[in-house]
Amino acid sequence: MGREIKHVLMDFSWPLGKVWVGFVNPFSGQSIDCPDCEGSGSSPEARLLHDRWYGYAPFKPEDRGSIPFTINDPPVGAFAERNVRNAPDYYGTGGQAIIQEAYRLCGLWNKSWMHHLNADDVAALVEAGRLMDFTHTWADGKLQKKDPPYIPTPKEVNDWSIAGFGHDSCNQWVVANTECKRLGCETQCHRCHGEGTLWPTPEIKQLHEDWESTEPPAGDGYQLWETVSEGSPISPVFATPEELADWLAIDENQKGTDKGTTRAQWLKFIQGPGAG
Repeated sequence: MGREIKHVLMDFSWPLGKVWVGFVNPFSGQSIDCPDCEGSGSSPEARLLHDRWYGYAPFKPEDRGSIPFTINDPPVGAFAERNVRNAPDYYGTGGQAIIQEAYRLCGLWNKSWMHHLNADDVAALVEAGRLMDFTHTWADGKLQKKDPPYIPTPKEVNDWSIAGFGHDSCNQWVVANTECKRLGCETQCHRCHGEGTLWPTPEIKQLHEDWESTEPPAGDGYQLWETVSEGSPISPVFATPEELADWLAIDENQKGTDKGTTRAQWLKFIQGPGAG
């Protein structure tokens, strides 16, 4: 859990664990997800491409001029063998277990556009700087563009996409948007203009955008706040770092939070960088 120390008034009495009112935009709850695009902000065509990318909508590798993966492809076999080796209690052991897992992986990967890019898809990603694993190399301690420039083949990219982390949502956006332009269709929802939300009036929307957060009243007190949510106090206010460290070292550990953190460690955190 993220934490920070705030200096507040000694009589500051906002409830512990409750998000500070100054961090909550009072107009946020007045918008709704656009019903036409279900809050995505995308056009029907862009949403269909999104779903094909992730295998949520019907897709065939042949649609992109790609060859479906088979259990005989080395990247498939390597991935299946690694899965079986790492979880034999789940997959079983031996060659038959590897073959069964390879069939499962092929079924999964062959229904997703992300693993079957064509040359146009690859070119779009290269132009957007999204395939640096192929187009760049480490030299003199930094990432540099290959000279001469290198454009990977679709097979190289597709094998890479199943071997590790592969594509992220940014890659999906680049490829899908490029395909929308090629097809001559819009990428944004006509109703919400790509925002994904609708507002009761333009005035309320503007109030939401103009709103600025306000910090709790500043003072000489020391208080611990969590920063995972918008931000809320999670300790009483104390007059000195030492008092707050005493409370945290005892009460926080008894609550099962930050168990094992010593008073000295808390004190160093409270006093900030450079504290002895």
